[in-house]
Amino acid sequence: MRTQILLNDSWQFTYHDGSVSTVNVPHTWNNIDGQDGGNDYWRGTCRYQKTFPKPSFDPAAQCVYLEFRGVNASAAVSLNGKEVMTHDGGYSTFRKDITEYLADQNTLTVTVDNSVNDRVYPQKADFTFYGGIYRDVMLIILDKNHFDMDYWSGPGIKITPVVEGRDSRVQVETFHNANENGTVSITLLDTDGKTVAQGKGTDVTLTIPNVHLWDGVKDPYLYTCRARLTVSGKEADEISSAFGVRSFHVDPQKGFFLNGRSYPLHGVSRHQDWKGIGNAITKENHDIDMALIREIGANTIRLAHYQHDQYFYDLCDQYGMIVWAEIPYISEHMPNGRQNTITQMRELIVQNYNHPCIVTWGVSNEITISTRDKADMLDNHHALNDLVHRMDPARLTTLACYAMCGPFNKVAHITDLVSWNLYLGWYVPGLFLNDLWIDFFHWKYPNRPLGYSEYGCEAMTNLHSSKPRREDQTEEYQCVYHEYLLKCFEKRPFMWATHVWNMFDFAADARDQGGEPGMNHKGLVTFDRKIKKDSFYLYKAWWTEDPFVHICSKRYVDRCEDTTTVKIYSTCKKVALYANGEKVGEQTGSRIFTFQVPLKGTVKLEAVSGDCRDEATIRHVDAPNPDYILKKGDGKGKNWV
Repeated sequence: MRTQILLNDSWQFTYHDGSVSTVNVPHTWNNIDGQDGGNDYWRGTCRYQKTFPKPSFDPAAQCVYLEFRGVNASAAVSLNGKEVMTHDGGYSTFRKDITEYLADQNTLTVTVDNSVNDRVYPQKADFTFYGGIYRDVMLIILDKNHFDMDYWSGPGIKITPVVEGRDSRVQVETFHNANENGTVSITLLDTDGKTVAQGKGTDVTLTIPNVHLWDGVKDPYLYTCRARLTVSGKEADEISSAFGVRSFHVDPQKGFFLNGRSYPLHGVSRHQDWKGIGNAITKENHDIDMALIREIGANTIRLAHYQHDQYFYDLCDQYGMIVWAEIPYISEHMPNGRQNTITQMRELIVQNYNHPCIVTWGVSNEITISTRDKADMLDNHHALNDLVHRMDPARLTTLACYAMCGPFNKVAHITDLVSWNLYLGWYVPGLFLNDLWIDFFHWKYPNRPLGYSEYGCEAMTNLHSSKPRREDQTEEYQCVYHEYLLKCFEKRPFMWATHVWNMFDFAADARDQGGEPGMNHKGLVTFDRKIKKDSFYLYKAWWTEDPFVHICSKRYVDRCEDTTTVKIYSTCKKVALYANGEKVGEQTGSRIFTFQVPLKGTVKLEAVSGDCRDEATIRHVDAPNPDYILKKGDGKGKNWV
């Protein structure tokens, strides 16, 4: 009943210097300058223009909407010289009925602005603000009588399932413009397409008997809700949405519970950008990201620090990921930006309400870094928290606190849950401080659910050391850091969730670290997704049961010591190590295995456990390889703030 026409091809792009080129969207003009840390990183206003013929439709019975899935950060849209709509916020969908503006031949102009201002979030943060039309653009042709397209550009359907014993009560609310002339029929389908419940009405509650629960990564079962609008006996519009039935709660003493059982949340945070692509990524890029996240055994993702592509939320539904979804209210409270935080939160909730993966809405991140008007900031947080509870009483609210926020700060006690971005053992010395901090907060506020929303450290795949230390940017220290934190969290099951910062290296234009400016290297995987750092395999050993062995520090080939330590990560219980074909030893243990290997000349290593094998080659050298050492002036420890 609806027809979608992509408008992604052949846009005339005018850069700020006046140069014109033909581009396809998704597109960003900061895919290079926003990733290299140079002085050429440019934020400002550019223009996209496209011509297209009037689509085939019946103007007496149909209408045409223009939809953008993501334009960063502000957009002014005109068609044939007439302004159609404007939008502030770079990460959500927005659309407009353009039927009255259409001509036989049409010129669509989009002025896109990612320049510095004091009213549209984000403006100050540790990631690059890519400008451009970086998600799909489309025309949607549909009947004039249709399910709502205008309310915060949502889907027109709101599905609220509640578990009741073995059954589920599912409230389905639909919104349409046919008034009393319209009749809505609702059908709930199981994964095989079999009807499990039916009803009529714009607000109907149906029962699914013997419901199959959406049960996290082990069994992310999805139903489909189909809504059909009939006007005067004629079918006018039809929409559908996947949904899952699950219950959850958080116990401040026992952590997260899914469907009545303890379900410890351990996972990662994710930024959406890719090397050389920026935010203008494809479904294939999303699929690769999800596959890597699943490989390490994560069961939760914090989708930082903004609304992500609907396609990725769909993937989270399909693979059972528990999601923390948030708006980019970050780093600095801007009094002139209060309305923008409200708008972005409304869009986030309305557009994503039906996703079973989402359990919590994040209202802000590190907001106390540079806030001057604390009273206004706190008031804004209360307003956002109350808004979320009104719009979605079934889910929880949370926020991420900056390390220097402090456990007594009022902002940390507004939302239902709280998590901290703590880098103890990286930006400050002392990994043991993590134990002290967590235990103190839990002792002081035993009824306040506590999590870690960010923890991590930089690691360059070309930097190595046999004696890793804080701030050296080596892969080896990243392993030391994450080994400690994993053991720390394992001792504290009361934590409601922990999220590694970050799954992938990402662009941060203001940074200068590790000899590669413009980047944050805290990822477990490199920016291009080509190299899994050693810490990736540590998490795989900790969170999965997939049989494997991995020799760490393979890229650390040249070593000076006569006897070197070889570390192996594995899910196997027994691992043997061979050097040049001779058995060095065999150990029974869990996750982390270390061997001392005499080093003379070139040594070929082989780790073996059953059918699992891994190889590496190292060699003895007389002097340290200078390529492994962070050079003076290479931005050692320089943060973005």
